[in-house]
Amino acid sequence: MLQNYFPILMFVVIGLLVGVGPIVLGKLVAPNRPDAEKLSPYECGFEAFEDTRMRFDVRYYLVAILFILFDLEIAFLFPWAVVLRDIGMFGFGAMLVFLAILTIGFIYEWKKGALEWE
Repeated sequence: MLQNYFPILMFVVIGLLVGVGPIVLGKLVAPNRPDAEKLSPYECGFEAFEDTRMRFDVRYYLVAILFILFDLEIAFLFPWAVVLRDIGMFGFGAMLVFLAILTIGFIYEWKKGALEWE
């Protein structure tokens, strides 16, 4: 009975070794020499010139969301291209409808000025 659980036990042990092992090894082997530069909260190379809680323009988030949206929609083209021969004309027509909706949305964004940055 316990022989059935041995592969699961080995999987958990190896997973813990791979996940926790490098962290523990790094703590044991790596030198610990903190200084003011390493402990500073800014990694961009210069001191902050404004408050860290400053407000961003909404257009920044709008462009980021639109990029992610269209990037994910374009990612659907790859699996479709792989199985195009298997799904036939129905799949081709469905993708044409999908691309038409995507194009209409892109034209709408363009006309509304969502992609313009001043």
